[in-house]
Amino acid sequence: MAFWSFISHHKLLGLLFLLLVWLATSTTGIRLSVVQRPSPELHFFREAPAFRNGDECGSTEADHINVAMTLDVNYLRGTMAAVLSMLQHSTCPENLRFYFLSAHDLPELNSIISSTFPYLNFKIYEFDPNWVRGKISKSIRQALDQPLNYARIYLAHILPSDVRRVVYLDSDIIMVDDVAKLWGVDLEGKVVAAPEYCHANFTLYFTVKFWSDPKLSNAFKGRNPCYFNTGVMVMDVDKWRREGYTNKVESWMLVQKIKRIYHLGSLPPFLLALAGNIKPVDHRWNQHGLGGDNFEGKCRSLHPGPISLLHWSGKGKPWLRLDSRKPCIVDRLWAPYDLYRTTSHFFEE
Repeated sequence: MAFWSFISHHKLLGLLFLLLVWLATSTTGIRLSVVQRPSPELHFFREAPAFRNGDECGSTEADHINVAMTLDVNYLRGTMAAVLSMLQHSTCPENLRFYFLSAHDLPELNSIISSTFPYLNFKIYEFDPNWVRGKISKSIRQALDQPLNYARIYLAHILPSDVRRVVYLDSDIIMVDDVAKLWGVDLEGKVVAAPEYCHANFTLYFTVKFWSDPKLSNAFKGRNPCYFNTGVMVMDVDKWRREGYTNKVESWMLVQKIKRIYHLGSLPPFLLALAGNIKPVDHRWNQHGLGGDNFEGKCRSLHPGPISLLHWSGKGKPWLRLDSRKPCIVDRLWAPYDLYRTTSHFFEE
């Protein structure tokens, strides 16, 4: 008797289970919420504090500061830290307008940003990778060959026509000063403003084949070209549109496909189109190279002098080195802005 009672009991449990499944999936029945453990690939971030404008901040369209960044799921942790740093150090954080470029139409990205920064003024624009299909040449590091790395070339064609000026920033930066100071740089008629590094050996950014061909190297005739990093730029988007700079950069990408005139990704065609013809700004706005070189990503020290922006350009990224428990000293400067929480932390709350 006990045996049949046991069987009947479990049959009843089985029927109850099937009933619950039917109710959960039926379009006419009661909808039940099923709690699922999120995929470990998904990112979870703590909600950032609300940052409010100071009394001296204006509220008109002219007071807005436009910031453009790419939104890559592999660099999302860096992007969130960068946004937090800008809000935290801004006198008028509510005046910041973020324009994110993404190669994927993922609703999750929008919800992640909204839940992390409930008061953030932002919009995500889709970047079509087909725009650079057949134009990207293999470089020294795979990450540099991703289509989204070239999205900055197409900013003028993606953003609304009423956006006439932006601060473009990479995802591996931390702002430790008010971005309004960078935004307010006088471009003096130039299309781009960025820190220049004229002490760098400019010839190394191009191949011997380039320098030995006068038809190619004459591209810099009449200019004093210097290296600048395209991860931190103030851009006159309106002037970029009018003067066709997208076509100028693209034309050098096509030359590269045929003649192999450089080894890096999107940087050299930018240099070919603009080096020696930008508005230089103080080096404090791009303390770059903190990610080491493009091969090993070894630790580097800070350059002497004042700092307004830290930039982990290079192979090493601070969140990866911190997670590996082998951080560089400079990575400790990034850590306070890290909003990431692991799935284990998520379920502990």
